[in-house]
Amino acid sequence: MYRLSMALLIVAGLIHLLPLPGLAGAAQLSRLYGVVVDDPNLAVLLRHRALLFGLLGLLLIAAAFKTEWRNLAYAAGLASTIGFLVVAATSGAYNAAIGRVVAADVVAIVCLLLAWIVDRWAR
Repeated sequence: MYRLSMALLIVAGLIHLLPLPGLAGAAQLSRLYGVVVDDPNLAVLLRHRALLFGLLGLLLIAAAFKTEWRNLAYAAGLASTIGFLVVAATSGAYNAAIGRVVAADVVAIVCLLLAWIVDRWAR
């Protein structure tokens, strides 16, 4: 059971690491999100988003190995992913690239919830 929750946390962490290439600049951000990033202010915001998701991904992966960090990781990961799904659902239409982000967040939510359930059941 411990290994299952570890694996699920690592998968959720890896999903959160996917935006990291966006730190490299506008071209990578455009590929990730299917939008033109020609405003330097937008690039700063999206690069910061990539950084924050990288940090969250590292927390999730670290929590796979440090059980005392898991409650924080579950709370942060679920708040982030559920929050994004709410924002996406209430914003109307979005492009296919954002649709892939939505799908990845659904997978991350399932992984985090299953890991949390496994952890609780194992105790």
